[in-house]
Amino acid sequence: MNRVLTTGAVEAIMTGSAMDKPVLQVLGQKKIAGSGNQGADRYRILLSDGVHSHSSAMLATQLNYMIENGDLETFTIIQLDKYICNVIQPDRRVVILLEVTVLSPGSSVGDKIGDPVNFKASANAQQANQNMPNGHHVPHQPPPQQQPPQPRQQPQQSAFRGAPAAASPASNKSGSFYGNRAGLSPYGNKNLPTTPGGSTPKVYPIASLTPYQNRWTIQARVTSKSSIRTWSNSRGEGKLFNINLLDKSGEIRATLFKEDVDKYYDVIELNKVYYISKGSLKTANKQYSTVNNDYEMTFNHETQLIPCDDAEDDIPTITFDFVKINELGNHGANTTVDIVGVIQSVGDVGTIVGRQSNKEVKKRDVQLVDQSQVMVRMTIWGSDAESFDGSNNPIVAIKGARLSDFGGRSLSLGAGSQLVMNPDIAEAHALRGWYDSEGHSMNFDSYKNEGMGAGASGAYATNWKTFGQVKSEGIGQGEKADFYTAKGTVVFMRKENCMYMACPSADCNKKVVDMSNGVYRCEKCNKEFPNYKWRMILSANLADYSDNQWATCFQESAEMLLGQQAEEIGRLKEQDEDGFGQLFQDANFKSYIFKLRAKVETYNDESRLKTVCVSATPMDYREYNKRLIESIEKMAGL
Repeated sequence: MNRVLTTGAVEAIMTGSAMDKPVLQVLGQKKIAGSGNQGADRYRILLSDGVHSHSSAMLATQLNYMIENGDLETFTIIQLDKYICNVIQPDRRVVILLEVTVLSPGSSVGDKIGDPVNFKASANAQQANQNMPNGHHVPHQPPPQQQPPQPRQQPQQSAFRGAPAAASPASNKSGSFYGNRAGLSPYGNKNLPTTPGGSTPKVYPIASLTPYQNRWTIQARVTSKSSIRTWSNSRGEGKLFNINLLDKSGEIRATLFKEDVDKYYDVIELNKVYYISKGSLKTANKQYSTVNNDYEMTFNHETQLIPCDDAEDDIPTITFDFVKINELGNHGANTTVDIVGVIQSVGDVGTIVGRQSNKEVKKRDVQLVDQSQVMVRMTIWGSDAESFDGSNNPIVAIKGARLSDFGGRSLSLGAGSQLVMNPDIAEAHALRGWYDSEGHSMNFDSYKNEGMGAGASGAYATNWKTFGQVKSEGIGQGEKADFYTAKGTVVFMRKENCMYMACPSADCNKKVVDMSNGVYRCEKCNKEFPNYKWRMILSANLADYSDNQWATCFQESAEMLLGQQAEEIGRLKEQDEDGFGQLFQDANFKSYIFKLRAKVETYNDESRLKTVCVSATPMDYREYNKRLIESIEKMAGL
């Protein structure tokens, strides 16, 4: 069975040679517990090629699930689709597994293949290939201060296995790694970044960077640059700003603190390309980052940054994944989206006081529209709010806008968001032509606070779910409540305890105590009243084709379902028991559009999903059918 493994792969990888998708066997795993609140657990893997074995292989944290699910059990045969090999010491390398394919599970293999022995590379063999792609040797070059910079060979990106190699030296007419800018010095240090032996470092794809690496250089475009922000807490005070970096493989967010803000803020230009090396990498805090990367970068005193003007065309510019405004309801609150739209109107700059900082913050609200004929409010903060110019209805493209369910649906520009005015992209040109020809004279629907504005298609552009999806997707299981919209039919309502006698005060709905002398006492108000008001707390079972759901309906929604005001319902309850029962019978099997709030609550160590009806609106079949047609066309790709 040795033929199923890539014989010699362990030796080749551990001596710096490139192997394309080697097939190896897992002989063991060891868990290394993470440190701190954000430290993820890591796993060391013992790999074998049938001849040699080696335990210096680490599983990337995004693949931890393969251990937890049992996919990488002992004796499993795997293919390494992408990996990187880092030099830790002259005679030691660590392999980081980035993408792995399971070829045969360990349970079906059942035994160790071959009789592998532990591989130990000599320091001389390691030194010959250290930091060089494919193990090729490059003659030692004198340090830059001893002679002028010499042309350097373009390296291949072999450190990122499975990725296409960089352009060959022949494609660079100048023969220089930095093209015509071979003599440039980095802003952070006096000399170009080089390895200890004086050789040119490899350019790594951003997607391959992990905290386990300490020698890397990336070539990336700055696609976002935030304003300078300050902080002050018990540990001190300081300032920071963020940039987003993009190359062909992906994006990463970088943060610069304190003295690095003074050093780099005026140097780093938006949309420019730089070589960056020796930054610190850590697990990304998704609360503050909209970038699709498990890690983020921090500049430190060793970080080097070099402009790269000759590679402007090779590095992609900012990319968008636009969402139509009328589809925002299909995305959950507190997520990020990319939006392109026309500024329909611009509000004045206002001031609010931050809840945590207790400092005044500037804000400005603008109204954004697109061809879906729905309007959404977007909030711009800080100095950007003061400098924003929305005159002449400009087109704006926003990368990473924060989506909220406030006011139905609304957008906010966070620290990681990027706004581009009148971008030169096809979507913006099409939007400009539409708005100038017909959009400027249209009436636009907008998101409502209840999400149920009668007759407005915007009311139907909310987070639609069936009751079956609510259960299968675990709606309401998070720390915060989830809101969703559903078409439901009332199949049953409980008459028992559906209403109570409440304090008649306008601002109080507490239950009153009947003193049996014609007086009703409210403990909250500490007063006695000669009368009371009826308040509804109705339990209703709602159903659709997929499942059913119990929901609690309070005053307005309960009155909507029963078709009577609470006072009349209370009168029937006290004076006409048959009429009271008939009222509930007549209310069954009627359909409504419900906006519902779902949250798991725990009482007496028992957790259950509690669903509250925020609003119930009678069916507008014309608008509902319009939404169904749009959904069918979307699924059919029309």
